[in-house]
Amino acid sequence: MNLGLKGKVALVTGGAAGIGAAVVRLFAAEGAAVVIVDKNKAAAIGLAAELKRRKMKALAIAADLTREADCRNAVSKAHRAFGRLDIVVNNAGVNDSVPLEATPHDFLASLQRNLFHVFAITHFAAPHLKRAKGAVVNVSSKVADTGQGKTSGYAAAKGGVNALTREWAIALAPDGVRVNCVVPAECATPQYERWFNSLPDPAAARAAIAQLVPLGRRLTTPEEIAAAIVFLASPRSGHTTGQLLHVDGGYTHLDRAATHGHVKWG
Repeated sequence: MNLGLKGKVALVTGGAAGIGAAVVRLFAAEGAAVVIVDKNKAAAIGLAAELKRRKMKALAIAADLTREADCRNAVSKAHRAFGRLDIVVNNAGVNDSVPLEATPHDFLASLQRNLFHVFAITHFAAPHLKRAKGAVVNVSSKVADTGQGKTSGYAAAKGGVNALTREWAIALAPDGVRVNCVVPAECATPQYERWFNSLPDPAAARAAIAQLVPLGRRLTTPEEIAAAIVFLASPRSGHTTGQLLHVDGGYTHLDRAATHGHVKWG
């Protein structure tokens, strides 16, 4: 399917690895110019170079997204480079395990890492998005729906992302800008793999998590998340806004009986 993205410009935060890199590659494959915003300068430059070798348009921007100036500059550089900005994907974030027992300062720092830049990037991009009648796709987490028990900061931030999706869908509808959100659960990202590998038995831990996913008893791939994000950003999703799309193999909303052999699948 042609998603109608040729000639569009998409800015992706956290775009150098994991879900973000999968999103960047798919946008580029669909003919969009991509702006890779990431704190990992080398990885962002490397991915941009890979795409350019394939005759695709890409720009790498190193940024500390906890800083307002870096958020402003990322949007400004993207617009200067390509003359327009059609799409923002707010993907950057980290489950930093800041629990209730942490200090209020630690909690605030978690919100700074995971929520502040979602607002700041969208704030600075909004004038360009309005001119383009563009789209915003936020990336949240099942933790906002289910809780996890030891990650108050991340849960609050992702709950905020969900709320901002609905708020901005209303605020930007008169300007023709659509705002949606993709909500992963157990996704096989490099960050998750590092956590598995920190455990005494990584293979057993990975298998145990996979068993909690009703559809296929496996983790979601970054490419599956990317496909949903790019579709929602595209004109093919032209009358969809304010939606929270869970791409999670049924993890979040299906009855837990499905993970304990009480329901037959297939």
